[in-house]
Amino acid sequence: MYCKKGDLSDFQRGNIVGACFTGASVTKMATLLGVSGTAVSNVTTAYTYHGKTSSARRNSGQKPKLSERDRHTLKRTVSKIS
Repeated sequence: MYCKKGDLSDFQRGNIVGACFTGASVTKMATLLGVSGTAVSNVTTAYTYHGKTSSARRNSGQKPKLSERDRHTLKRTVSKIS
């Protein structure tokens, strides 16, 4: 059974990056490591463009409730109270 990119451990991601440095094809890496070709492609692309093995999409959740201005005002208010 093949693993998806989100199911990969850090060790597996490291193996993919290492195999990429050896010049192995995506298909060969996927077969040898037992993961999907899409997962291999996504990990290698994320490493190539972002320098890390996890995609930047992981942080695309809910936006912060406080703006930078709100955060500054809150800090100032709390320090006046303390």
